[in-house]
Amino acid sequence: MVRLDELTDGLTAEDQLHLARLLRTWAPLADISFADLLLCVPQERAAEARFTVVGHVRPTTSRSIYRTEMVGAEFAGGARPFFDLAMATGRIIDGGLLLQGAAPRIRTLTVPVRHRDRIIAVLAREFSPDEQRLPGELETTYFFLFRRLARMIAEGSYPYPIDETELEEQPRVSDGLLVLDASARVRFASPNSASVLSRVGVRHFEGQRLQVAGLAQSAVRKAFRTRLPQSEEIQLDEQTVILRILPIIEGEELTGAIGLVRDISELRRRDRLLLSKDATIAEIHHRVKNNLQTISSLLRLQGRRVVADEARQAIDESVRRIRSIAIVHEILSQEIADDVPFDDTIRPLVRLVEESLVSPERPVRFEIDGEAGELPSAVATALAVVLSELMQNAVEHGFPGGGFDDPTVVISFTASADAVEVTLVDNGVGVPEGFSFDDATGLGLTIVRSLVENDLGGEITIRRAGQAGTAAWLRIPRTQAWTSRDDLASDVGRSGRRSNG
Repeated sequence: MVRLDELTDGLTAEDQLHLARLLRTWAPLADISFADLLLCVPQERAAEARFTVVGHVRPTTSRSIYRTEMVGAEFAGGARPFFDLAMATGRIIDGGLLLQGAAPRIRTLTVPVRHRDRIIAVLAREFSPDEQRLPGELETTYFFLFRRLARMIAEGSYPYPIDETELEEQPRVSDGLLVLDASARVRFASPNSASVLSRVGVRHFEGQRLQVAGLAQSAVRKAFRTRLPQSEEIQLDEQTVILRILPIIEGEELTGAIGLVRDISELRRRDRLLLSKDATIAEIHHRVKNNLQTISSLLRLQGRRVVADEARQAIDESVRRIRSIAIVHEILSQEIADDVPFDDTIRPLVRLVEESLVSPERPVRFEIDGEAGELPSAVATALAVVLSELMQNAVEHGFPGGGFDDPTVVISFTASADAVEVTLVDNGVGVPEGFSFDDATGLGLTIVRSLVENDLGGEITIRRAGQAGTAAWLRIPRTQAWTSRDDLASDVGRSGRRSNG
């Protein structure tokens, strides 16, 4: 999409904001005019007078006359004489011109775009008269509405200075249109609007106010009072309708309004189904977490009855692994998403290791550097177990017997568009000389290697960190199977050291 500031020349930031508001809200204008709309800005610094198209919208109510997108196109001086006339006089110019091409005749209506007593652009309504159908009541009413809104553009009162009621499900003209007079009575209703309102029990409303016809009209009252567009959702039983009111201001007088209506009952029904599904999934994760905690509690009870130290240690390690997985499911039960914010997972993991292994005789301090961002639940679960094992090894084997000066374990995350990298460095005794991670046979390191290489498709190395300490480095590639959005790296990777010690 072309940015406005790349195509506008000599316009202030407020002028550009005015044009941006027009571009965001001009779709109904194209629909009620049955024509393409072009927003054109003069290039004052150019060697010769010319206009650049900074916006193009096609109608949904008729056929577009342009096969290609017109944004960025230029009209040389004299190619659109009505543009110059509209800029010079500040008046709406109705006329036609001949062009060679698929549509040999193009009819134009040029509207000056005023902002703070200054014409900053022109809006051109362009269509082929050869392809226009004979106008009936609906077409005549719609075009008359366009002329009223065009006068507002020429006077500077459209687009509205404030429009805080924009919704994702904004109604279009083809969904249903109402015309209200200055007393808020319905003077015209398109067939589609009559069908939509009948679904919420409103019938025979032409000539009446919507409130009298049985429809709550707080949006109408507020729009007439503030002279700003308003939207509201109206619900009746299982039906939901959006009503959007656009006040029409001519001079200083409010002369009526346009009402756009849309039936979004099916959309809201799907929203309710999605919410129900999300709640069900969250409850499943909550129950899985509870079941895992129950299993870990049973194992702890069993461990108290075991006499052999080796068996008791094996049970304790199993409890830690199960609780690591339970942490991920606890977060999933609170987050209505497929991805897990792993930065919220690492801290409970650190606390888990601290509760199990850190003591006054071995006061190991943990630091977290950087952020991992959001990871798919399966990736987060495997990574949680891996880091739990590595932290346990760092505490047990890096600082045996206590007596170390400021024992510290630093966990660093680096996230990019291609991978997530994690390093875990301690300042303990370090791995023995000649240590090879590939030849390690301990259960913990075997689990780590299996999860990283087989489940995560990554790589891991463990080596001495200089004169003392151990450094574990692992890299998890962002494969197509689990990358949920292309710009994920923009949300992660910010550094910032925090201490949990």
